[in-house]
Formats: sequence, structure tokens, C-alpha cells
Amino acid sequence: MAAHILNAPPGIEQFGYKQELSRSLRFRDLVIYGLIFMVVIAPFGIFGGVFQASGGMVALAYLIGMVAMMFTASSYAVMVQAYPTAGSTYTYAGRAIAPSVGFLTGWTILLDYVLIPALLGLIAAGSMASVVPAVPVWGWIVVFVAVNTGLNLLGIKVTKQAMRVFLIGELAVLAIYLVVGIAALAAGAGRGFSWVPFFNANTFSLSVAAGAVSVAALSYLGFDAISMLAEETRGGGEQVGRAMYAVLGLTGLLFIAQTFVAALLVDDPGRLIAEGDAAGTAFYDTARIAGGPWVATLTAVATALAWGIANNMVAQLATSRLLYAMGRDRQLPGELARVTRSRSVPANAVLLTAVISLVVGLYMASRADGIRLLVSLVNFGAMASFTVLHIAVIWRWLTNGRDGSSMRNLVVPLVGAAILLMVIVHANIAAQQVGIAWIVAGLLVLLVLHLTGRRPRLSGLDDTSAAHVPAWAGRHV
Repeated sequence: MAAHILNAPPGIEQFGYKQELSRSLRFRDLVIYGLIFMVVIAPFGIFGGVFQASGGMVALAYLIGMVAMMFTASSYAVMVQAYPTAGSTYTYAGRAIAPSVGFLTGWTILLDYVLIPALLGLIAAGSMASVVPAVPVWGWIVVFVAVNTGLNLLGIKVTKQAMRVFLIGELAVLAIYLVVGIAALAAGAGRGFSWVPFFNANTFSLSVAAGAVSVAALSYLGFDAISMLAEETRGGGEQVGRAMYAVLGLTGLLFIAQTFVAALLVDDPGRLIAEGDAAGTAFYDTARIAGGPWVATLTAVATALAWGIANNMVAQLATSRLLYAMGRDRQLPGELARVTRSRSVPANAVLLTAVISLVVGLYMASRADGIRLLVSLVNFGAMASFTVLHIAVIWRWLTNGRDGSSMRNLVVPLVGAAILLMVIVHANIAAQQVGIAWIVAGLLVLLVLHLTGRRPRLSGLDDTSAAHVPAWAGRHV
């Protein structure tokens, strides 16, 4: 494998692209980016929903979610080494199977990437409105979109510096909560120490576990976005793959730790399971029990800033890179691939992402079920595109001389796809309906492109087959 990497072409020119984005990111930067995107305190904002869906076994839901995503991370690592370009699953499916499949995969993952900045802004706006009620939810949405757009337009170096500051702040708040929470449990608060957050015989079932994972999966979305930065990373695809594993492992342990403590501090577990957490304050209530109002306020504000600025900033960054990649291949308007000379930023893609985030966020803020619907839609888009990723790994292995480990290129993708399909089946019904409608719309667009002689093409591929890849691409992975 080492010899293969040394012999691999150093840039993306082998795929017919020009290096336009700045290669300034190292392994450490990728890990920080992933931790920020996944939000190390992500459970703060959706704890009540996961608690209800899991029958109180919230730590189990996050443990299963981490294991499930490790299978997907393996497939990402395989493909990002084979095709170290921006575009993620859109690129991998297009080059491993066919450009038309890549288009449809990119269309599907757009449901995830385009909507997630709006979701993050909406959750953060709700948190801030509870702390500063004088400013309405829609006002906070506007503020978050404006701040994140400005930071991303300043370039990847500014974004990188901002990520480090936010990560330090999130980890500090999490440390305070864990210390205060564990001390409160030791003093007799809540239910005391038990293994109920991992397993409760009274509420456990396979359907409950699957449904809980489908909700908890939202917290794990983001490790995949690291692949969007392949063209801005020193060290190429191998560094990206390593960063994915590291980020999943670190965040998984942090998610499990904080939800384990919080679950034991819930004052009325039966009521929370039966009635849910419509106000979204379940976690902050446990913080109040653990350390008083100041801890509750601290965790609420930290959630707002983490979701509304830190996570939203990197989500907007990832979405703009997907739009840039599809625009560069003329599968979306070519103007989205325009890069500023001074800061090497796909400015049009950033601005379009901001406009969509603002419009969708304001609309969903007017709906009582806005957050729940967006969560389900984002998860559906991600799980569907991850499933295609696994299929692409298998397809590429079978059509490329079966070069490489059958475990990594066949068994792991099959298990990963099976887990994801189970999560999709147990997803919100409305999300399934909208998600399927979105995919059907993509099929219609694809049909029109073929009928009008504008079928999708990728640079370096002269037909709809992906067989014409460089001989070195993806070998021995």
C-alpha cells in the first residue's frame, strides 16, 4: 500500500481537473473540521428526541450509531484514496459506476448537504431565542447565515482558525457538564449510577434500537464531509481516510459519555419517553439538576453557538464544495465552479448555499414540526447516499480485477449497506415520502438530460462507463 501511495500522481490533474483550491489543510485540521462538523456537544440539542426513540437507552443508540458509521467510514477511505477529489459520493459513484449514477447520487446527497445548514440554524435560533427572547427565531436565523457566509467568503485559512477557537470552547463546556453531572450523581441526584442508558429489558427491541439509531445518526453526520476537502488537503486521500476514523472514534466516545450521564439525571424518564421533548430542553433540564440555572444556561448558549455558527460554518463549506464539484462537471450551472483569485473560494456556491439556508430556515421556523421534518430529511438523504457509496465500492472491486481485500471491498460494504437500509426503513414516514419524491425528481431531470443529449459526463471519462480510470486509481486499498 505504501508503495502504491508513493507512486500515485500527486494532484487531481490525472482526472482532468485543474488544482484551483488551496492545499493548506493537514491531518490535524481535518480532525478539527470533522469534530466541529459533528459537534462534540451535538446530543445537547436532540437528547430528548433520542431518549424517547430509544426508550431511555440513549447511550446504546449512540454506541450502535458509531459502529454502524465505522462501516461507512471504511468505504469512504477506500474511495477517497481511489478518487482524491472534491465531490464525495457524487464523485465516487460517478467514477466507479457511471456518471449518470454519480449525478443521481449527488442529487440525493444534496437533500442532506443543502438542508443541513438550515437545520443547524433553526435549532440554534430556537436555543438563542429562549435565552434572549427579545430577538425572534427568524432574526437569529438571519444572523447565523450572515456570519457563516462572511467567514467562508474570507477563505479556508480564516475558517480553519475559527474552527479551532470553537472546538476549544465546546470541549470546555462539555468538560464542565461531565464534572458537574458526575458529582451530582455521586451525591445522590437523579437515578444514581446504573447501566440502564445502555440496556433496559423493559423497553428494548430491535425496532426500538433501529428507530433510535435513525435519530441519533444526525449527530454522526459530518465525518463524511471531510472527503469534500480532499483537494485542499496535504497528503491526499490517505490523510482524509485516517481523519474520518479518528473523528468517528473521538466523537462517539464523547457522545456516549455525555448521554450516559444525562440519561441518569432525567427526573422523570417515563414521562419523557411517553410525551417526548417538544420544547427541546430535556438536556438543559438535566444540566439544571446537576449544577443549577447557570449550567443550564451555559449548555443552551453553547448549543446555539456550536450548531448555529461553528457547525453551520463548516456545513456551508462542505455544501459549497459539493456544488462546486457538480458545477465543474457541468451537472449544475457552471457559475457554481467559479473560484475567487484572491482567496481560492467558490464564492457563488457559498452564496447559493446561504440563500437556500435562509429561505428554508425561515420557512421551517413557521412550522411546528420544522425541526423534526428537517432532521428526518437530512438523515434520509445521507443514509441513501451512503448506501450508494457501499454499492460503488463493491462495483469498483468486481469490475477492477478484484484487486484488494475482499473483506474491505465486499464484506464491509455489504454489512454497511444492510445497516443503512434498516435505518432508512425505520425513518420518519414523511421523510421517506419527501425523500423518495426527491429521488424521483432527480430521475426525471436525468431523463431530460439524456433525451436532450446532455447526459452527465465526468472529466477524463469519455462515455457513461466508469471503466476508463487511471491504472493506479484505487489499487491495493
